[in-house]
Amino acid sequence: MIVRLFSVILLGWMLGFAWFAIFLPQPLDGRPTDAIVVLTGGAGRIDRGLALLEDGAAKRMLISGVDRSVRPVELAAEYKAPEQLFSCCITLGREAIDTRSNAIETTRWLERRDYKTVRLITTDWHMRRSALELRQALPARVTLVYDAVPSRPSLRMLLREYNKYLLRRVAALIGI
Repeated sequence: MIVRLFSVILLGWMLGFAWFAIFLPQPLDGRPTDAIVVLTGGAGRIDRGLALLEDGAAKRMLISGVDRSVRPVELAAEYKAPEQLFSCCITLGREAIDTRSNAIETTRWLERRDYKTVRLITTDWHMRRSALELRQALPARVTLVYDAVPSRPSLRMLLREYNKYLLRRVAALIGI
């Protein structure tokens, strides 16, 4: 009985991992949203957000998880973006240190501005857990759309992220 239960759980975990690894979230089209939220930590994320903001896909952008020592002028220079864009339309979020605190920081930022739609930008392998955390923190009236930055994650990275995702799902189910 215990062996069968363990086998079923293991099979479910393996099938879930196959789904997680094969069907990674994809980039979104340029449809407009009220805001863009970029989670720091991966290549191409800020570039994607800046390109969409410059194309008029949103009014404002939050970059969540920025180090306290980074100044807007430095980011503008690094990403070859107009400094005016940073002064008018980009907020550097400096409170977040992990995915859960990204969600809290993002929720507070969105609530202060009363936005109804937000585009979440993060790496494809990180999107499901980020979206889960953000959906739990956001009020139901806010529509969240996912815009994944494609990457080439290692098997180890996918395994680690899948297990984190499962743990957060279980924690959410039991109210943690």
